[in-house]
Amino acid sequence: MPSALTIAADALQRGRTHAYGPHRDQRCELRLPAGRGPNLRTDAGHPVVAVIHGGYWQTTFSKIVMRPVCADLGRRGWATWNIEYRRLGARSGGGWPMTFDDVAAAIDMLADLDAPLDLSRLIVLGHSAGGHLALWAAGRSRIAAGMPGADPRVSPVAAIAQAPVANLERGTFLTRPGGVGRALIGGGPDEVPERYAAANPWRMLPLPVPALLVHGKEDETVTIEQSRDYCAANVAAGGRSELVVPLDTGHRVQIDPRSRAWTAVTDGIDALLAEALRAPDPV
Repeated sequence: MPSALTIAADALQRGRTHAYGPHRDQRCELRLPAGRGPNLRTDAGHPVVAVIHGGYWQTTFSKIVMRPVCADLGRRGWATWNIEYRRLGARSGGGWPMTFDDVAAAIDMLADLDAPLDLSRLIVLGHSAGGHLALWAAGRSRIAAGMPGADPRVSPVAAIAQAPVANLERGTFLTRPGGVGRALIGGGPDEVPERYAAANPWRMLPLPVPALLVHGKEDETVTIEQSRDYCAANVAAGGRSELVVPLDTGHRVQIDPRSRAWTAVTDGIDALLAEALRAPDPV
């Protein structure tokens, strides 16, 4: 397990920045494995994890918080694509549809990069609000034509969601007047139902790729029932998902490479990819 000093040093290594749009928040960081750990590269290139940070879809947090886990994935032989996107706030200008347009465009840009990446081994990973966006991005093939994110050029073969907001219509902090969910979507489910159909992972089941959800019982920010109910509903609909519940795990510790929650991710990522590559998509 890396030391705190190693994590801090690696996190400072930002990787190469790529712009997928003119706004200052339309940026991603590409990091390739340093070659000191396992070599997962094939003739097609390195396997890739597209990483999406959380923070209630607001400007309080940025892609910086995911640099430590990107560094850890790099030590394990994975390339990482750390996504920034427009978020709620006057300076960023996110919300509907910009946040969704950005995540979709950032993932689709992988097809245009001049880098040794194997997109047949692409996994999308997100934490909290980023977990919502990871599940959403993995289900883009189910979005109706003309809606944000529809017709993906690049599709992940699996998804990892850490303490995700898996249902935008559950929880008063999302749905009440002035709630962050309403702010993100631009109204409530009764006002703009077509947006929720295209933005809420709960309404996009079954997920067309396998998913690993990691959620702690001690999470007081996003309740574990979000993940439990999503997994159950996805499986009932014919999807493939697994929920891992690390002991005594809160919310932000999920993105600490020294935590049990992160160990659940690294223990499961190879098996998840293997399942994705051998199993057919749900009908």
